[in-house]
Amino acid sequence: MQPANPEYAQHVLARLTDFCQVDGVLWTRRLWDIGSILTLEELWESATWQSRKVISGSAIDWQRHQLARLLGPDLGMGDKALRREMVQLLDSDTLTDPSPGHRRLRELIDHARDGYLDRWADRVAEGAQVKPERLARTLSAHLLDLGYTAQFLATQWLSGLRSKNTHTEAIIASAAGLARIPPRNFHVLLLLNSMPNRSSAENTPDWLNNSEVINWLKREGHSTSGIRAQGGFLYRISAQDHHGAADKARQLFERIVARSLFSRRYRGQVTAYPTLWVSGHPEPLPLVGPARHADVLSLAHQGQLYDVARPRNPVDDALELASPVNQTGAPGTALAGAWAAIESLLCHPGDPIPVGERSGKAVAADRLAAIVACSWPRAELTTLVRRHGRKDELDELSQRRDVCTTSRAQALVLFDEITRNGVTNLRFHGRTRHGDRVAAQRLAACVAEPKRVVGELAAVVRITLRRLYRARNIVLHGGSTSSVTLDATLRTAAPLLGAGLDRIAHAYFGEGLGPLDLAARAELTKTLVGEDTGLTLVDLLRKRGAEAA
Repeated sequence: MQPANPEYAQHVLARLTDFCQVDGVLWTRRLWDIGSILTLEELWESATWQSRKVISGSAIDWQRHQLARLLGPDLGMGDKALRREMVQLLDSDTLTDPSPGHRRLRELIDHARDGYLDRWADRVAEGAQVKPERLARTLSAHLLDLGYTAQFLATQWLSGLRSKNTHTEAIIASAAGLARIPPRNFHVLLLLNSMPNRSSAENTPDWLNNSEVINWLKREGHSTSGIRAQGGFLYRISAQDHHGAADKARQLFERIVARSLFSRRYRGQVTAYPTLWVSGHPEPLPLVGPARHADVLSLAHQGQLYDVARPRNPVDDALELASPVNQTGAPGTALAGAWAAIESLLCHPGDPIPVGERSGKAVAADRLAAIVACSWPRAELTTLVRRHGRKDELDELSQRRDVCTTSRAQALVLFDEITRNGVTNLRFHGRTRHGDRVAAQRLAACVAEPKRVVGELAAVVRITLRRLYRARNIVLHGGSTSSVTLDATLRTAAPLLGAGLDRIAHAYFGEGLGPLDLAARAELTKTLVGEDTGLTLVDLLRKRGAEAA
């Protein structure tokens, strides 16, 4: 499919919608990775932390080699001098801080960032062959990494592109135009309901008393009905969009709350109004930000959600450790808890320590990546077979599905259909139809080459989860919550963490299978699928010979 083809543009728009939609998107369709420029920034920062003994040299080498592979097909790196310089630097081992290589990397990143999407636009216009999936991931990741929020991209940018039936070159040009816009200054109003030590707040330059709050709201065109605050802070914040400014205001409030928890007399008594007001935005925005979507649905499906009176088990501990990842704010706590959950379940004292590594704990990321990758085909098979058709459209596929009594049987119906006929007979409707059609194409590629596709999925997830491990080390061993990839790491890793914990909980409570045993099963089946063992994509995490479920 060529970029000039209208179907290509529809594919790109469908995937951009998946990547930028805040709610209602399955983990299987979310954006799992960050963009090339932020990945380079991460490498530069990692070299600095290596000099402080926070990140090991072997971790830097692994990161550097993976980055060299990712940048190879990246059209935004140009054709000649810039790409050559970047590849040569990544192939060397001279990035320690301080060093000439580290300083040179800093300069190369700045050159690569300037005009990155413009170079993509030029290459596509010249006829460069690029898969629509790769293009959609590149555009969305780069814009999100720049600081645009998913809410803005979905409601302001993509809605306009869809309404104009935009072609591929216009989509890239529009994204490149967004990338050229520098951050803007917004005013964000945070109102307080209770505030011990009021005089301290009144002495800060951002403070507004109640009458000043009312006047500002009126000037901005907001209703003042029901506003009974004790005053508030009007912050001047630089951001790419209104939702990004609100995110930064939320972080400021979290810092206030964190400080108040150390007050002897008024511990934790600072509370805020449930909404924020951003200059230029017509409606107030919630003080609580969007969820990170680490979903463990099997707890409810298996009746485990309220069954907590029995003795604790390792899965209980891991779920408790990881729970902050779904609480907006507190990114350091979320990172630390997420990795603690992974390590507690998927590391063993007998694991060998690879040469050059200090602890060998990174293997936990690899094991969880195998579990997640092996759960992707079954998740999409089940979703798509249930979304096929309508009640008034009972074709043969729908009839075969509707007589099934288990989700596995339903998944097998779709697997057999795609094996025999591809996706020709699939029909999707409703608001998810565009994303479903594209997902069906990806699933058909997996059915055709299961070992290759599942292996590629595992590799992508592995990169993201190892990034989570490095970010956790920066938080716990470096004592810093200001990493350049901290927010992006949580955005991309949280849905994968939820998917992995979901399968671990399902196996533990349903089969009595431990997490390490499930990981061993996943690591084996992703190498056996499609071979002469008869193993199919439906059963990658299922015990051989087990009853259908």
